[in-house]
Amino acid sequence: MSRDAIPDPALHATRRQRLLDRLGDGLLLLPTAPETLRNGDVLHEYRPGSDFHFLTGFPEPEAVLVACRTARGRHRSLLFVRPRDKARETWDGRRCGTAGAKRVFGVDAAHPLGELWQELPKLLHGQPRLFFRLGADAAFDRRLLDLFAAQAKKHKKRQPPAHPAIEDPVPAIAALRLAKDRAELDAMRVATAITAAGHRAAMAWARPGLREYEVQAALEAEFRRLGSPRNGYPSIVASGSNACILHYHENDRTLRAGDLLLVDAGAEFAGSTGDITRTFPVSGRFTAAQAAVYTVVLRAQLAGIRACRRGAPSDAPHKACVRALTRGLVELGVLRGDVARLVRKEKYKPWYMHGSSHWLGRDVHDVGAYQDGDDHPEPLPAGAVLTVEPGLYLGRLDRKVPRELRGIGVRIEDDVLVTARGPEVLTAAAPKTIRDVQAACGPGQQSRR
Repeated sequence: MSRDAIPDPALHATRRQRLLDRLGDGLLLLPTAPETLRNGDVLHEYRPGSDFHFLTGFPEPEAVLVACRTARGRHRSLLFVRPRDKARETWDGRRCGTAGAKRVFGVDAAHPLGELWQELPKLLHGQPRLFFRLGADAAFDRRLLDLFAAQAKKHKKRQPPAHPAIEDPVPAIAALRLAKDRAELDAMRVATAITAAGHRAAMAWARPGLREYEVQAALEAEFRRLGSPRNGYPSIVASGSNACILHYHENDRTLRAGDLLLVDAGAEFAGSTGDITRTFPVSGRFTAAQAAVYTVVLRAQLAGIRACRRGAPSDAPHKACVRALTRGLVELGVLRGDVARLVRKEKYKPWYMHGSSHWLGRDVHDVGAYQDGDDHPEPLPAGAVLTVEPGLYLGRLDRKVPRELRGIGVRIEDDVLVTARGPEVLTAAAPKTIRDVQAACGPGQQSRR
């Protein structure tokens, strides 16, 4: 069975019930993510849709969840899945089939996917609403609209509504996913531990003369060795001034003595991902200029982490990071003037142009609202996980920056759980202080000399 399978019927039934109680009366129709073509007849590696997987644990493509409340605290759920097919399974691997889907994943019934469009009119009968997101999958939308058109034509003498009211369930699912349950937190603790181990491996492996992709290979080999089936997102391995490119992806430059190496990478485990950035010296020790910039970013990051308190505005970590970074830019001689005024005028933006945090969970930029309907920041809820990732990017040719600082890019990122007792850093196992980073680099350097 796929490593993406999470056969825990009680867990997923509880999640579905919580969602349906939030949505109210109506029928939930939720397809998983479609497979996508890479080139020719080769598909991209498949990963289940995050919302679908959260509610079912079912790992296969071409599956659809249909569910509705039947009474207070009770619901009925069906899966439509690919049937067993000996010939296709010889080529593509084993399938659960309908019997396996019902037995292993604990739904009330499972049917072949091909029966969905025949069964759906019966399932919709008497339902006041259909909970479905239009616009996510054009082909699925077309089939659904064609079904409504056919039903309207079939019953045109009675002139019933062509379809029930359609409501988007995704905001309700996002609200449910924002505060992690125990199972998701357990998965995230494993994902972040694997991610931290990969970053330690990268620090130990890096040395002058290697290519960035060789460090990436060491990092991701550790992810796979420890049980992560895939990355949560493409790894960024950026040396020298490449670290000033936020989403650098070539990963092919040769590391040079005196470089800093910025690594932004996360391992996925049981559907959840870690997300860590560390910046460290390729030669094992920071120069004075590099240490000065690093100290400013680290101080800002610690301020941002302290701001991750239950009930605080969702933008509190960013504001704390910005204040500390701006103060640091003044200390470094990049900016001059009153810190509060410089923040108000956004004078820091040439060197810090991105936000400091995002929700983290099943997706690296996870679901959840940051603002309410009046554009005010939402309060941070207990159980939410967010990143704190300030940085400074001092361009190689930037004449506004003191010469010794040019070409230095530093970002430091951790994953933080909001609790009633205060912030908990899930990624603390990844070295972060100058002393710890240099110690982590040292053994790898010495063993290769």
